[in-house]
Amino acid sequence: MPQIPLAETLRPKTIQGIAGQEHILGAGGLIKILLNKYVQTKFFPSLIFWGPPGCGKTTLARVVAESLAKPFFEFSAVNASTKDIEKVVPNNPVGQQKQLIQLAAPVVFIDEIHRFNKAQQDALLPMVEQGKILLFGATTENPSFEVIGPLLSRTRVVVMHQLLSVALNKIANNALSYLHKSAAQDTIEFIVQASNGDARSCINILEIAAGLSDTNVIETKDIKSALQKSGLYFDLKGEEFYNTISALHKSIRGSDPNAALYWLARMLEAGQDPLYIARRLIRLASEDVGLKDTHALVLATACFQTCSMLGMPECNLALAETVVYLAKSPKTNNLYLAYGKVAKDVHAFGNLPVPMHIRNAVTKLMKNVGYGKGYSYHHSETGEKDTSITYLPEELAGRKYIE
Repeated sequence: MPQIPLAETLRPKTIQGIAGQEHILGAGGLIKILLNKYVQTKFFPSLIFWGPPGCGKTTLARVVAESLAKPFFEFSAVNASTKDIEKVVPNNPVGQQKQLIQLAAPVVFIDEIHRFNKAQQDALLPMVEQGKILLFGATTENPSFEVIGPLLSRTRVVVMHQLLSVALNKIANNALSYLHKSAAQDTIEFIVQASNGDARSCINILEIAAGLSDTNVIETKDIKSALQKSGLYFDLKGEEFYNTISALHKSIRGSDPNAALYWLARMLEAGQDPLYIARRLIRLASEDVGLKDTHALVLATACFQTCSMLGMPECNLALAETVVYLAKSPKTNNLYLAYGKVAKDVHAFGNLPVPMHIRNAVTKLMKNVGYGKGYSYHHSETGEKDTSITYLPEELAGRKYIE
């Protein structure tokens, strides 16, 4: 028989057994409230679990399904099709029996749901709308970009965080107990640091180290052998992850290519997602370089595409090239400041009417009531505005957001 990985063996079976994620599982947390109310209401929404690898998305989906006493079917978007999912969907008619269907509806869990294309996600809509399934999806990618709007509007996004050291300490000690091994506290701290917020990685490291150790005590050297890397490469955890991406951003903004390269390497060598870094560089190109060098945004976007096609380690030089280019580029945040002023006015003044002369008269009636009347078909070879023509609403006449 195939050996069951230790991470699967130790996977928690109850809410109480899950380490971390107190913001959704603790008193007042979303999942805790929904489960408590389900006893009376028998209502539970479809959910999208969004978080980094190893934070407990699959575990939580399974535990919640068990708490709801519902059939549970698990799929991976990597190799499953919507036809596979349709096979587990009850075929009962809707209408008077709809409530009964919803009570009996199975939980369909789709791991890496962001890998489903638009057509596949569209196919899930009627199943969710009619209550034939309770959809649980898991993704490491931002659902706002990777899940279609109609499906997103019919689900609730549950944000899960990278596990902090307290939770990983608990997981490591639990694994050591199961393995009948022990470790000094500094070794456990090294394991936690090497795990980079990932429970699965933490347990896998310990399982390999336990096999390498000749005694009942796991030492730091065993962990290093299991990792085959220096512990210095794994110093990004919890808050430190956000500190490091902040350090990269500020080094580029401050025009220091050497520091920027260092912080980039710190993240890449720690195993951080290159697409996350590439997305941040796109934002940085428009926020901090802006119109001083419009090519910066083009390069950053091309870098993201390169990372998508190549992955690590092949995309590391594309990221390095972009980081150095952005650090050496002239900087301005005038677009960032200008947009802030515009957004403030939008909220302050509400939906101001579009001036009649720049409205589009697509019908005869619209033309008769004044749409487009007096519009000047103006082009400027130098990009200068004709000051005699107004384009802003009357209440904002003369506003200057950017020079």
